[in-house]
Amino acid sequence: MSSRERAAMGTESSPGDPEPTTESVAEQTEGARRLALLWEPHTTSTLGRKPRLSLDEVVDAAMDLVGEAGLDALTMRSVAGRLGVGAMSLYTYVPGRAELVDLMIDRAYASLRLPSPDSSWRPALELYVRQLFGLFQRHPWIVGMNRNRLPLAPRVLDAEEAGLRTLIDTGLTEQQTVELLELVNGLIWGLASTAAREAAEHETTGQGYGEYWQDRSWFWNTYFDAERYPTMTRAYLAGAFNEGSDFDRVLERLLDSVEYMIDHTVTERAD
Repeated sequence: MSSRERAAMGTESSPGDPEPTTESVAEQTEGARRLALLWEPHTTSTLGRKPRLSLDEVVDAAMDLVGEAGLDALTMRSVAGRLGVGAMSLYTYVPGRAELVDLMIDRAYASLRLPSPDSSWRPALELYVRQLFGLFQRHPWIVGMNRNRLPLAPRVLDAEEAGLRTLIDTGLTEQQTVELLELVNGLIWGLASTAAREAAEHETTGQGYGEYWQDRSWFWNTYFDAERYPTMTRAYLAGAFNEGSDFDRVLERLLDSVEYMIDHTVTERAD
């Protein structure tokens, strides 16, 4: 369970805690409303005219819009325009933009193919990593958000559960399992965020990754000082920078590191 989820669960007050302010009560009300929309079945009134849209259609339109124009383009008015309805009519389905983003994230996570409970840990963790990385490539707007405040949505928690399940019975303690998955999640998020920003730069400038660095190749002969950066020079002369950053190779190193930690922990606990 991530730090945000642990914080969400630790809601009991202590004797020395300050009394809740009017603002904190309002925030709790907003939080309750957002959680209810994620976890409780959506119903529409049976009175009056039949609704023109469904909640699924609203979420679909919002995801299409963000996929084309980015998260900054998402407003209730822009989604309504895409659907051919008035902005006020959307509030029949979703209270506001924040709640709509929650639903979009939950919808995105629903596409994950998560490892089965009976899979051995290494192929299960590899599938988990590849699925999450693929999700963030399909929906790069997600990695532009605060990872610590992703919604407590059913499919987001399904993914977290699957990730923890891959490691929980390997010999690691529960604490080590949580910490290790947090490292894995952070690595995936970071790689996906870098890839998303690189793609955005490429689209904006028309200059790819290789072209960008080729355009700056003169720097190494003009300014770079091997005596000031001896470690970097040593790695360069050994050819360590030749292959760049390859996702498959990084993933293999990650799995090897997890395997080493598992083996080391099991051996240490057996002694």
